[in-house]
Amino acid sequence: MICPHCRENENEGTKVIDTTHDARGGIRRRRECKKCSQRFSTYERPILAAPLIVKQDGTREEFDRDKLMRGVQLACVKLPVAAADIERLVGEIESQLQQLEKAEVSSRVVGDMVISGLKALNEIAYIRFALVYLGFDDLHAIRSEVDNLIES
Repeated sequence: MICPHCRENENEGTKVIDTTHDARGGIRRRRECKKCSQRFSTYERPILAAPLIVKQDGTREEFDRDKLMRGVQLACVKLPVAAADIERLVGEIESQLQQLEKAEVSSRVVGDMVISGLKALNEIAYIRFALVYLGFDDLHAIRSEVDNLIES
């Protein structure tokens, strides 16, 4: 482990002070550098096999948690949505994809998971994401979706 403060990189350069497990299967470790005595935290989570994402044009790419996180964060910009809620949503989607146990999944499946998660999280974020994802091309389509959202 490299100390982020002094960049010490020797074997046994840090010691673990505290370890906690979270509900998503990750491990948070509080560490102390033996050289500079500064403390820092690391977060470890298992890397499980995620399926390849098949895009609409037929190309395939590896599932990218960071790309999904950026898309959800962009939909939630300047809205009262906690970072922890965004992290939880992205974690749930990643977990659902892993539980499918398929080698390939359509990007449409991932998009539908995001849409349903954002709808429950924040209606404005849902509309923002839907504008791009569902490809609304005129104001009547957007109004229709907003009216449906208000009715439900």
